[in-house]
Amino acid sequence: MDTTLDQQISAANASGRRPVVFIHGLWLLPSSWDRWAAVFDENGYAPVSPGWPDDPDTVAEANAHPEVFAGKSIGDVADHYTEVIGRLDRPPALVGHSFGGLLTMILAGRGLAAASVAIDSAPFRGVLPLPFSVLRSSAPALGNPLNRNRAVPLTFDQFRYAFANLVPPAEAQELYSSYAVPAPGEPLFQVAAANLNPWTEAKADYHNPGRGPLLIVEGVGDHTSPPAINRAAYKLQAENPGVTEIASMEKRGHSLTIDSGWREVCDVALAFIRRFA
Repeated sequence: MDTTLDQQISAANASGRRPVVFIHGLWLLPSSWDRWAAVFDENGYAPVSPGWPDDPDTVAEANAHPEVFAGKSIGDVADHYTEVIGRLDRPPALVGHSFGGLLTMILAGRGLAAASVAIDSAPFRGVLPLPFSVLRSSAPALGNPLNRNRAVPLTFDQFRYAFANLVPPAEAQELYSSYAVPAPGEPLFQVAAANLNPWTEAKADYHNPGRGPLLIVEGVGDHTSPPAINRAAYKLQAENPGVTEIASMEKRGHSLTIDSGWREVCDVALAFIRRFA
């Protein structure tokens, strides 16, 4: 565990407040949640923003040493977050974006969440739609089988399509410079084969009655996690006896947690967590 995370966990436990664990997805770092963490802190929660195993501290460091991202599977990362949650004195709320949304649903399915918000999530086993935009967004990794064991960066044009398709060009460039880092290829290959592999790590126990309340948030203009995926995930998660809701963010792409409209999405997540945690 890194020093910053140790400090966040210690502060959360000492505060007596409900922890909120923020889970980032591919091509981003924990710092992508900094503004969200500040809002939740101001509203009485104890934010904790763990990285994936071996995440560098900064975007510059990440781009200088992309090899540190390689070889991380969904199971590796889910177990890492399970360990982090186990160090908290109270069950946390979870907020995840993209592959972080998938991890949020996996962890909630393990009974580890007081409430969860999954934003533009990667699909889990059982989610069947596969729109063309998803294939195009994933092509930088899936286009070469050797990328399974590599770290895969995005060019600006690839980032523009996958994340920043609905923001102005200047903002897209700023987001790319400020946030984009390489990502492990393996999770994308795992998700791509999830419905063909009964033993896949890309699965969520959506029937577990201990899952807790779940909100799925979709960006209606998202190329990487379009509405068809989020609504299919919602249909499965709604089989759970607990509260399952979905919220649609109009004219928003995959960058909705980091772009200039982030606060609107943050407030939707905060309102849901306030109701249940």
